[in-house]
Amino acid sequence: MTSDNRGSSLPTRMESEFSDLLKELSACGHQANELMVRTRLPGWCRRSLFFFLGYIAKSDGRVTEKDVGFAEALMKALKLSSRQRRKAIGYFRKGKSAEHIPGMKALGLKLTHRLWPSPALRVAICLCHAAQLQGRPGKPRRYRCEDAIDQMGLPIRVSDDILESYACKVWITEPEAQPRPSTFEQACQLLGVTRRDSREIIKRAYRKKVSECHPDKLAQQDLSPAELARAKDRLLRYQQAWELISQRISF
Repeated sequence: MTSDNRGSSLPTRMESEFSDLLKELSACGHQANELMVRTRLPGWCRRSLFFFLGYIAKSDGRVTEKDVGFAEALMKALKLSSRQRRKAIGYFRKGKSAEHIPGMKALGLKLTHRLWPSPALRVAICLCHAAQLQGRPGKPRRYRCEDAIDQMGLPIRVSDDILESYACKVWITEPEAQPRPSTFEQACQLLGVTRRDSREIIKRAYRKKVSECHPDKLAQQDLSPAELARAKDRLLRYQQAWELISQRISF
C-alpha cells in the first residue's frame, strides 16, 4: 500500500497545472483519452503509463474488455505506430503480471514531476480513469491506482481530487438514492461540484438545483403526490448540502 501522503499540499506550480488539467478533463467529458489528444504526452512516459494500466487492470483478478479498450483508445490518442503499439502492449502485459510495482518504476516521472509536473499529472489522470472504468472503484483498483501515483512521487490527494471530479460529474445518481449529506465531500457531490470549484461555481450549482424542485416552479406542473414528495426531499437535501458547504467556505 502507499505511503500516507494523502494530505500533502501541492507545490504552487503543480497546483496550477493540476487545476488546468482538471478543467480540461471536464471539457473533454471526463474522457482521459480525449485529454491525451488535446494535451499530448511525452514518449518517454509510455513505458510507465501502460505498465501501470496493466497493473490496475489485473487488480480484481482478471482484465476486462473495458481495460483493454481504454488501453487501445490511449494508443490511438497518442498516435502510436505499429512498433510503438507492440511495445505498449508489452508494457501492459508486464504490468498485468506484476504482483508489486518494481522500486525503480516511473523513476523519470518521479525525478521530473516537481520541475515539470504536467506529464506525471496526465499519467495520473489516465490511471484514475482506468481505476473507475466500472464506475466507482472498489478497494483493489483504488489501492493499485494509489500505489502507482505514489510511485511517481505525487501526493495521494491527486488521485482523491481526480476521482472526486468523476464522482461529481460522471457517477451521477438521483439525490434520493444518496444518503443525506453529513460531510463536505458528500455535500459537494450532491450539488455536482468539487472542493476545488470556486464559490461562484458552487453557488450557481446550488441555485440551479434548487430551482429544479422549488415549490413555486412545481406549482405550475401537474405532479402526483409521490412526485411532489420526492421533489420536497430533493430540495431539503440540496439545502442541507448548502448549509454544510457554507460552514466550510465563507461566502
